[in-house]
Amino acid sequence: MEKPIISFKDFSFQYVSQAEPTLKNINLEIYPGQKVLIAGPSGSGKSTLAKCLNGLIPNEDHGEIHGSCTINGRAITETSLFDLSFTTSTILQDSDSQFIGLTVAEDIAFALENDAVSRAEMQQIVDKWATELNLHDLLNHSPQELSGGQKQRVALAGVLVDGSPILLFDEPLANLDPVSGHKTMQLIEQIQAKTNATVIIIEHRLEEALTCPLDRVLVMSDGQIIADQTPNELLRTDILPNAGIRPPLYVEALKAANVDLTKIPDLASVQKLPVLPEITQALATLKGSTTLSNNETPVPQLSLENVSFSYSAEQKYPLSNISFTVNAGDFISIAGQNGAGKTTLVKLICGFLQGSGKITWENQDLAQTSIKERAEKIGYVMQDPNQMISQKMIFDEVALGLRLHGITDENEIKQKVAHVLKICGLYPFRNWPISALSYGQKKRVTIASILVLEPKLIILDEPTAGQDQQTYTEIMQFLQELNEQHGCTIIIITHDMHLMLEYTKRALVFSQGQLLADLTPVQLLSQTELLKQADLRQTSLYHLAQKYQLADTDSFIAGFDQLVHQKGEHHE
Repeated sequence: MEKPIISFKDFSFQYVSQAEPTLKNINLEIYPGQKVLIAGPSGSGKSTLAKCLNGLIPNEDHGEIHGSCTINGRAITETSLFDLSFTTSTILQDSDSQFIGLTVAEDIAFALENDAVSRAEMQQIVDKWATELNLHDLLNHSPQELSGGQKQRVALAGVLVDGSPILLFDEPLANLDPVSGHKTMQLIEQIQAKTNATVIIIEHRLEEALTCPLDRVLVMSDGQIIADQTPNELLRTDILPNAGIRPPLYVEALKAANVDLTKIPDLASVQKLPVLPEITQALATLKGSTTLSNNETPVPQLSLENVSFSYSAEQKYPLSNISFTVNAGDFISIAGQNGAGKTTLVKLICGFLQGSGKITWENQDLAQTSIKERAEKIGYVMQDPNQMISQKMIFDEVALGLRLHGITDENEIKQKVAHVLKICGLYPFRNWPISALSYGQKKRVTIASILVLEPKLIILDEPTAGQDQQTYTEIMQFLQELNEQHGCTIIIITHDMHLMLEYTKRALVFSQGQLLADLTPVQLLSQTELLKQADLRQTSLYHLAQKYQLADTDSFIAGFDQLVHQKGEHHE
């Protein structure tokens, strides 16, 4: 009888600094060659479980262990981190933090050099995995120069050279555009087919993760495994939404149309759904308006005319002749593949970079204004809140911008900060240290520190990347409230097609330094060629509409979106 390669028996773990166990009574067996997805909200114990698999617990992160955990027949309490590294290879969410070599070839060869492999054998192994992962043309490049998808392939090659029987992927899709994310899932499937490795994937983006076959999905909540089922079994239940994890959109649409999921043999993908007239009729009832109901005359706020920028004379990208206008009160998403020029565009708007062309704010040319002057009108919130935070206490962080702008009246500062903290739902924590906050709360602090300066426009870079459903929803509903109740114009850089559809009213689509389109998200989701150009992908809603030959795909997508929003408002 085959033995499990991973086994937890009545296993609990409590960090030294914690009052309660992070993992509680885990019983789990995973067999060689299985592909398992681990999902769960932030703080559910996913990362701690992963640290048991690769030996960081108990070798680096210390704490109290009860029960047993064996990896490839070895108890983790009796095995060194070095020895476990030959069994479990980890591919981190942030590929940059994994790179060591100055070139791609050096980075792939690093583990082999440590193992004193001969030069001839090393070149053979590096060549093999460079071929498998399509990296030959990049071997002399610096890893930091590559796109997100390319970086992921290099990081994967760097661990595959070891031939480890377990591959552990920590949120492999979090920072990738939709096409790169899909390619990553296909790549994981191909690698597993060639190596027969046991694959463990920790991921929030369930819809994308399920595009490739999985043997099991583990759902974690509060340090416990609350479900261990096949995708088909799990999608029939309410376990995912109850645990704060968003099910795939096509499953939500079937539920919204009151389709009886128990009568569908296989829910694991849109392709496996049966074509039945009753399902077609039910889905056809989801119809909505595809035009924006806005009777107000648009008031231009920010305008770009033929804006271009290049980092070097030889570089064709990242931006060429960009022209568009943002109106007061807009809620806009900027989308496109990694490296399309989205972040460069924001840096030009904020004055961090100087390019050609004209940028105007309420008909005033911004060319002669300083970064500080622009910051009074335009706020920019970076993707990682830790890169923006410089103070220890919440109050001081939010007050910092006011002090730097020359406000010395402490009463005025106190009033402004208190007002903004109330808007952001942070007032009860005003005297807390920032270190005590969750990631989502830190994100709010960075928004508050920009909002206190009373900008009319806020630009946010990937505000929900790597967030669980609850934090994602909190951040987006908060931004929606700023937009609708406080009149703040919002621009979001995002890869998240769900977010684009649910919250934004316009989508600016970029590819290779060009603005390809300015349209509504619903219109974007049905334009196959445009999505392909920008490395975006249709959501499963589109594929559902195509499978059941619904007459108006745009109307169906809009109807689903409007129904979801109505339910959200009802729950509030």
